[in-house]
Amino acid sequence: MSNNHSDQAPGHNKITIIIVNGRQFEVTGNRISYSEVVQLAFPNDQPSDIIEYTVAYANPHGKDGTLVEGQSVHIKEGMIFNVTKTNRS
Repeated sequence: MSNNHSDQAPGHNKITIIIVNGRQFEVTGNRISYSEVVQLAFPNDQPSDIIEYTVAYANPHGKDGTLVEGQSVHIKEGMIFNVTKTNRS
């Protein structure tokens, strides 16, 4: 998967392995967006106003955190992302 920020920094062609919902993915670039992580976790989902995604990450080389729509995070080898979806009520 290539992300939108891959042409903005040195090493932009570097492949990094991340884990999303227990599955391994190879991504290029040094950042990944909320939308890109959600797409990896749920590739067949269509955007919807009634579905909300929660994205949490564990960084073995730095801080853990969460992402919301519109945000991105610097990725490191072995980062783990957990994405859950819920119906808005």
